Amino acid sequence: MAVPAVLVLLAALAYPLAIVVLRSFTDPAPGLDNYVWFFQSAVNRAVLERTFVVAAWVTVVSLICAYPYAYAMTIVGKNLRLALILCVLVPFWLSGVVRTLAWVILLQDSGVINSFLRGVGLPPVKLIRTLPGVIIGMTQVLLPFMILPIYTVMKGIDTRLLQAARSLGAKPWRAFVQIYMPLSLPGVYAGCIIVFILSLGFYITPALLGGPRSILLSSLVQNQVLSLLNWGRGGAMGVVLLVATFVLLAIAAPLMRQKHSSTRREA
Repeated sequence: MAVPAVLVLLAALAYPLAIVVLRSFTDPAPGLDNYVWFFQSAVNRAVLERTFVVAAWVTVVSLICAYPYAYAMTIVGKNLRLALILCVLVPFWLSGVVRTLAWVILLQDSGVINSFLRGVGLPPVKLIRTLPGVIIGMTQVLLPFMILPIYTVMKGIDTRLLQAARSLGAKPWRAFVQIYMPLSLPGVYAGCIIVFILSLGFYITPALLGGPRSILLSSLVQNQVLSLLNWGRGGAMGVVLLVATFVLLAIAAPLMRQKHSSTRREA
């Protein structure tokens, strides 16, 4: 029964990826010239570093916003919970381009945010064409991918454990930090991995909200492939990003499992 799904994955993912990897080594000539060109360029290295830094910031900001929201979804009444879930699902029904263009209106120099700041007597803030603006827009788009895994884990936590801890003399905040938070870590880890990986390949939001100083690797790949028709260099950029992502995940996964095991023992 799994054969059709495997065939679809091979046709839609494995085969195109293999072509990209192959062209990175063979276009325009066989060898490692595309990779040598990538790592010899200071601009390419800086953009690669910026891509991972932005992805890390988006993950952190998404986690800070998503954790209390997901927790609120588990403690409110049924009707309010449905409303909160609807707020999370609505972005999936809207185009990412539309949501990003809405942020262009909000973040521009004469937009809603700066108009409000001027109205209350505060100086305007430069948000459009900056890294903070890119992070804000990407966080809004990817926030549901952080909320849903955390909420899925939180709704399965037995809240009677907190009641038992409080009955034994633990303060509410202590019971929450030492019991509830460790049990919710699997959802946190899952959400962080999903958001981080999706952030690395984002193109539309950085292209519309960012500027020359906030360009990410996805924009360089687009420029090489579609503008300059350098499929080999564009493929090399994609392979470098893919390998770097796998290396970071391989390093982080054991650390997260070890941390989760220790926190569960402490709880």
